[in-house]
Amino acid sequence: MAETKEFSDKTAIGKRLRRLSELIDRDAKSLYKDQGVHFEQRWFGVLNELVENGPMTVKELAQALRITHASVSETRRSLEAASIIGAKADKSDGRQRILHLTAKGKRLVRTLSPLWKALEDASTELNDEARNVVAALDRLDAALERKSLYDRAAENLRDLS
Repeated sequence: MAETKEFSDKTAIGKRLRRLSELIDRDAKSLYKDQGVHFEQRWFGVLNELVENGPMTVKELAQALRITHASVSETRRSLEAASIIGAKADKSDGRQRILHLTAKGKRLVRTLSPLWKALEDASTELNDEARNVVAALDRLDAALERKSLYDRAAENLRDLS
């Protein structure tokens, strides 16, 4: 007789999202390697925002990407170490640094543009095949905005007491 699972795979959202993220990142990394380009997938969000919007502060990037300031700062340090972005003091607020693409960063973006287009097309194809998973992720994002996983689980724990 098969042992009964205590938790359903349907409810293991974090586990499944991590696994899917790892699969996607692994394949993207392989494509970068095949093209002879050193590029870390975690750089994409910051780099793409700078390409799309021009120079931005870490705070602006964190808000645009909806991730923590600390996460953007870590990525910034890595991109600066690779000489892909640079930073200069904000004239209106010297405490802030404005991040911008370096000449090397601009060359890298030109090199990566066809690859990014191919990845975007593949993502569209996957989204269509998966019957609009992006819409489902948008709904999950909105549900978490309404009430966090923490708040939901804490309520459930109180109900169990």
